[in-house]
Amino acid sequence: MNLKYSLLAAILVLLGFVLLILPAKEQLSETNPEVLQYELGEVTHFISVDKVAERIINQDPTLLLIDVRMADDYLKYSLPGAENIPLEDILNPDWADLLGQIDRDIVFYSNADVYAEQAWMFARRKGYKNLFVMQGGLNNWFGTIIKPIEPTETSSAKDIETYRFRKAASIYFCGGQAVVSEANPQDAIVITRKKKKSKVEGGC
Repeated sequence: MNLKYSLLAAILVLLGFVLLILPAKEQLSETNPEVLQYELGEVTHFISVDKVAERIINQDPTLLLIDVRMADDYLKYSLPGAENIPLEDILNPDWADLLGQIDRDIVFYSNADVYAEQAWMFARRKGYKNLFVMQGGLNNWFGTIIKPIEPTETSSAKDIETYRFRKAASIYFCGGQAVVSEANPQDAIVITRKKKKSKVEGGC
């Protein structure tokens, strides 16, 4: 009987020790306000819509998109693979595991920059790392990726190459396949379209 109680006591002590150290492991070290201000000034936390589109197309497993709009807006339209965490819920402990992934780049986006930047500031202040904001939000996504503007005849080679990528990406996200020009087949960007999902994602 004494052995049984001793074993039970040992288990309780061990459990108490685990509960004592567990919060300390999960607790984040908050970012110093001066560091935060510096990072905001450097604007290195922005990522272009072109880069986001490229990483989505390449199915980059290190990319984690966070849509900070309200659920209704998210359900109407969202980028492929994006998770929905409304701005007001960013610091909810329920999302700690998702936002705390140190092996992924977490990219916040909204319709424009304001709410996504607020989400970035809240999460960065809390101590989360590898955080970014998709520059220009969905407004820029539609105006740049979905409906790219054709360059002029005097545009640089770089501008033309960027347009070709955006046009092919537009086809990828809107459906269909990139068409290879018979005149210049070597210039075509071939992007294979993903299978359509049940929820509207990244469409036109």
